[in-house]
Amino acid sequence: MKVRVSTIAVVIAVGLALSGLACGSSPTTASTVASVAVTGSAPAVGATAQFTAKTTMSDGTTQDVTSSATWQTSDATIATVSAAGVVTGVAAGAVSVTATYQSISGSDQITVAAGQP
Repeated sequence: MKVRVSTIAVVIAVGLALSGLACGSSPTTASTVASVAVTGSAPAVGATAQFTAKTTMSDGTTQDVTSSATWQTSDATIATVSAAGVVTGVAAGAVSVTATYQSISGSDQITVAAGQP
């Protein structure tokens, strides 16, 4: 009886050791946001333009986070931006369009031109 219990214990120990190897015992590191890039073309006064926000992750991959980012402009009297990244020209001038994703921000400096008469 003692031999049988010892054999079962060894089989269980070997099985657990092998399952640990099969599952990969090395720790994995989650990829984090390294940077945010904002791109788009400046609209004229009274016009709109879609801007995009793309992240570069710490593992080198990129993701489009346009719809997940928080958007703002540096001067709402020159341009506004919607939650979807649509910029509206309000008055002629220079303004910064910023997108923030997971506490990391990126900006694009644009110049809103006067509309066509």
